[in-house]
Amino acid sequence: MARILICDEDPIIRERMERYAKLEGHAVTETVGRSQALAICKSEAIDMIIMDIESPNTGDGAAMLPEQDGVLCVRELRKITAAPIIIVSARREESIKLLLFEYGVDDYVEKPFSIKELMCRVGAILRRCGLSGEKTTVPERKSEEILYSKEGLLVDMAAYKVIVDGEQINLTTKLYELLFLLIRNRNIFVSRDKILTEVWGFDFCSDERTLDTHIKMLRRKMGPYAALITTLRSVGYKFMG
Repeated sequence: MARILICDEDPIIRERMERYAKLEGHAVTETVGRSQALAICKSEAIDMIIMDIESPNTGDGAAMLPEQDGVLCVRELRKITAAPIIIVSARREESIKLLLFEYGVDDYVEKPFSIKELMCRVGAILRRCGLSGEKTTVPERKSEEILYSKEGLLVDMAAYKVIVDGEQINLTTKLYELLFLLIRNRNIFVSRDKILTEVWGFDFCSDERTLDTHIKMLRRKMGPYAALITTLRSVGYKFMG
């Protein structure tokens, strides 16, 4: 069982998300204002956050900036909690999604959406975090899969550390997992479905644009080594190692 915080100004959406989450055995805390969500995460143990980034009219007298800017609220949340964050929003701009993923959100679901699909994503993320209550086994890694180096690129998969030309770069959890998967399958094209299944933990309910966005972010972070990740259109990606 996980403790889920739901932050959305729409009472109907909140009620439906709460009902389905409780059916899955999770405990739920609801809020409308993002400043209140920040306060809850500071004072309580929250395992997952589901949040809209639109601007609610709460009238609660809270600090204006977090209420007006949901993206900023995500950045503030990341300063106080490592809990997975799923954004639900009607906004479709790629720039917003890129910024949110850089701030560390785990998934982005566009409104309108299926509650069943959302709970599929929630379950997948919780399983990967070990919060689903299910017993999981971690496959033993071969020694050559732990450390990868090429020229000025060093990737330590055990320590979740990536160094580019002597400087350590910071990645979100999903970017680390994406890079590690590509490196372990280097010189082989990895299909989009395989990446979505292994990194996000789901396939049929996934949004493939999420993968494209993460690839762009990863290439940008890798600087001069971005070209090591190659694309085969409509098929997948390959790490040239």
